[in-house]
Amino acid sequence: MISTSPPKNRFHRFVEYWRKRFFLALTLKFFAGLIIGFGLGIYLLPILIADAPADIAVVQAAADTAEREAKFRRDLPGSDALHWGEGTLYLTADRVTLEGEVSPGPDYRLYLAPSYVEDEKGFFAIKSQSLEIARIKGFKNFSYEIPSGIDTSSYSAVVIWCERFSQFITAGRLTSRG
Repeated sequence: MISTSPPKNRFHRFVEYWRKRFFLALTLKFFAGLIIGFGLGIYLLPILIADAPADIAVVQAAADTAEREAKFRRDLPGSDALHWGEGTLYLTADRVTLEGEVSPGPDYRLYLAPSYVEDEKGFFAIKSQSLEIARIKGFKNFSYEIPSGIDTSSYSAVVIWCERFSQFITAGRLTSRG
């Protein structure tokens, strides 16, 4: 039997080529969108649900009455462009207040630490001796009550740590004010 279909030209071959790969292209596009959306969700969700910054009067009162303070810097070896903190943390017997900000992220915790560390490896070494005192829900000028019965004087540093991703954010040495 003789075929009566015309010979395939370049356009027909092009259409056949892409028709076969159309499903693959859509699948790849879907998964790329899913991955990008998930990443943006992890980054943006904590920002969208963050607590409002502490009132400036609360921060100023903490600065005036604090017994100890710690300075946070962006340039610590364990910090990077997405995980950092800067400002001054004020510590009293019953309250911890930050005048400054930390990079936004999920599941941040504030720890009192027995010694100063500058990176993730250093914090892993002392985490079992450190004490979690607050779950950070805001990223600028926050203030949290310290649970009763905690002797803050026996700790020499503070660390902000992302529990969900085991990521070092920042740390500061506690120094007496005076």
